[in-house]
Amino acid sequence: MKAIALTRYLPIDDPQSLIDVELPRPEAAGHDLLVRVEAVSVNPVDTKVRAPKSQVEAQPKVLGYDAAGVVEAVGDQVTRFAPGDAVYYAGDITRPGSNAEFQLVDERLAGGKPGSLEFADAAALPLTALTAWELLFERMPYAFDSGGEGKTLLVIAGAGGVGSIAIQLARLAGFTVVATASRKETIDWCRKLGAHHVIDHRQPLAEQIGKLGFDHVDAAINLADTDRYWEPLGELVAPQGHVGLIVEPESALKIGDPYKAKCIGIHWEMMFARALFRTPDMGEQGRILDRVGGLVDAGKLRGTRSETLGPITAANLREAHRRLESGSTIGKLVLAGW
Repeated sequence: MKAIALTRYLPIDDPQSLIDVELPRPEAAGHDLLVRVEAVSVNPVDTKVRAPKSQVEAQPKVLGYDAAGVVEAVGDQVTRFAPGDAVYYAGDITRPGSNAEFQLVDERLAGGKPGSLEFADAAALPLTALTAWELLFERMPYAFDSGGEGKTLLVIAGAGGVGSIAIQLARLAGFTVVATASRKETIDWCRKLGAHHVIDHRQPLAEQIGKLGFDHVDAAINLADTDRYWEPLGELVAPQGHVGLIVEPESALKIGDPYKAKCIGIHWEMMFARALFRTPDMGEQGRILDRVGGLVDAGKLRGTRSETLGPITAANLREAHRRLESGSTIGKLVLAGW
């Protein structure tokens, strides 16, 4: 089968950083689906795993943590899907990724592809939808069904992949949503997705929140830079409020005041945790994706694909990584077809 892989961890401008290869087609067993991959999208985790280091892989390593495709074969313990079913998923960071014509994925981590979406649009959703859903409605103490009523949520980096979904889910849950963005196109994107207010993350946050008429926010999710916004959020979040985080800090965080004095809850989200530790509830990811798919098909949640860069090739994937590393992308970048 065709695949895009690496053996050395190189800067993305190096043509050898991601290369076209031929690999054996895997076989499904147990709970695995063998999926014929139709489309993939890229996420910051792809670039972080690929980041330059001295390590060399003995065998080609395939990345990719978002895909949509068709079930080709199933293992003997599979109960949720059958050959011919269209699925979408983010997968398992410990296994070969989706940048290949065929991929094995545990059925418990997959959802039925939304029927209203093409494969390219479906591939843009899984990782970001799971991250946003788990952070808001499982790590933080809010229910999807009206759990945000009467509350204000600040979404830092609203135009990114996770932010694009989080804005919509929070709005559906009843929050008043304040997103951050700094360019006209990102501001327009956040508003289009349903943010009630958009403020500039390059300017002091508290002053802008005050001008909107809020003394504080009830909760915040920092999807960009944990260190940079740590102190501002400690001041801005209400007593007994909540802060959600997905980016590891570069330095030790000061956990004391005002977080301690205000009893602010701190919640970490790592989308791969369930698969990584084989938790008893790992099937919850498939159920979340099924529910997200239902919201999409009902017209309540819109896709976040901003551009399809072409077929799934090393050259196109390097371009997607390069754009992500530039920090200027909006929504999700997708590759479709072989």
